[in-house]
Amino acid sequence: MDDLKKIAGQLIMVRLFGTELDEDTAAFLAQNRVRGACLFRQNMVDAAQLTSFTGRLRAVMGPEALIALDQEGGAVVRSTWVPAPPSAMALGAANDPVLAREVGAAIARAVRSLGFNWNFAPVLDLNNNPHNPVIAERSFGADPETATRIALAWMEGSESEGVACCVKHFPGHGDTHVDSHRALPTVDKPLAELERFEFAPFRMAAPFAPAMMTAHIVYPALDAEYPATMSRPILTGILRDSWNYQGVIITDGMDMHAIAHRYGAGQAAVRALVAGADMVMAIGSRATQEETIDAIAAAIASGELPMPEVEARLARLSRLAAAHPAGAAGKPAAAVTAASEPAVLGSDAPGADEAPIYSTDSEDRALMARAWQRGLSSRGVVRRPPQGARVRLVARQDVVSDGVSEAGVPAAGIAASLAQLYEVELVTFADADSFDWSALPQDGRFTILASTSRRRYGAQVRETWRPDLHLALWNPYQALDIDAPALMTYGFAAPALAAVNAWLAGEIEATGHCPVPGF
Repeated sequence: MDDLKKIAGQLIMVRLFGTELDEDTAAFLAQNRVRGACLFRQNMVDAAQLTSFTGRLRAVMGPEALIALDQEGGAVVRSTWVPAPPSAMALGAANDPVLAREVGAAIARAVRSLGFNWNFAPVLDLNNNPHNPVIAERSFGADPETATRIALAWMEGSESEGVACCVKHFPGHGDTHVDSHRALPTVDKPLAELERFEFAPFRMAAPFAPAMMTAHIVYPALDAEYPATMSRPILTGILRDSWNYQGVIITDGMDMHAIAHRYGAGQAAVRALVAGADMVMAIGSRATQEETIDAIAAAIASGELPMPEVEARLARLSRLAAAHPAGAAGKPAAAVTAASEPAVLGSDAPGADEAPIYSTDSEDRALMARAWQRGLSSRGVVRRPPQGARVRLVARQDVVSDGVSEAGVPAAGIAASLAQLYEVELVTFADADSFDWSALPQDGRFTILASTSRRRYGAQVRETWRPDLHLALWNPYQALDIDAPALMTYGFAAPALAAVNAWLAGEIEATGHCPVPGF
């Protein structure tokens, strides 16, 4: 069984704990030949620490190590000190494939310099549901052709720098009301509609994407019993057989409630592999990881997972690793899509004060600043208060992470940013539905509402208050909640706030166009 566990270990990706590789974890990885590790924000301190961590992982896991993270852009980033990339929807609003390619390449340069060779991005979910609690600005838009064109350009940039992409969440998480981290969503649409809409980006990307991540979602028209992650009709029937997909299929995190609250870890992992997945993301505890390895080994021994199929999965994973060597010195892979135009890095924005961590750090910061500016979008007739005006800023106190995204920008941070232009009075609220909006003074101050979370506003705000300007600094759909002119950034990173200030100062215009219905 030990030999089978060494095979099973190559079919899982694990989550690690702490900011360095301890000897016990190193022994576990080596003994089971685990080749995949996904790192999160809590594993990261700075460039030196993280590069040391990933280097140790490579030494333990070997030359076929797959070291991954979620560096999508916008609110979903793990390394927060590298040049801050715009979200997918900001790039969709700019609608420029050349810019998207440049951003994808810059993200890849940063993460490869830190020792990663696999980035779980870009998101190919089409977000046409204003109440989607987890996708929103992570999507490039709602039109299949336009969103896919921008996403493929982003992916081409990443591949040109040697970092594997992983499009997600197949076959589509955009039209859900439920976050699969917390419950099991269902997309109950007829097959014809799924093929026209949800499937379209993944089908178009299938010839080029080196990897796809599955969605923990039930699609009754395809499989009424199992979510896509564990559905053979979906993963094998559609993706492998109908679309002839040759890349790696990896599951989303199997610790998410959509799976973990319904199936045992081992049972779910085996079911996903039987369905057609090549790698299971076992990012729970060590006990969960061991249970997963044991269950996979037992399934191989019993023939539930036939050895020829296992070998095919191992071969796909090996090809992915060989094409994207881990480590800052790894050679870039060849681009996988036809180039739109040569990438030219921008240099029209200031770089950061801190020391660069790789040779093009300052150029990439300038590029990201330009990209955030290009995505800036307006709704309604927006007007700028004159410089030096008395401004009342209203913002939420709470900016905690939702478990998927990084925490938003604190209200004081927005106030400090606006204070470069105005005399700012800050008012914060804990809960938008219970806050007394009518109690805000009517004293002639220009009022700005800054929305810094994903949460939509309820009737209490919509029906009782109207600011002079709404800064939607995260979820653009919040601009639909309040009858006020809005400026949408699709994210809250420092260059997004700088883009807002540049607009307020009259230095730039908001030229982006929100790429989803309702705007």
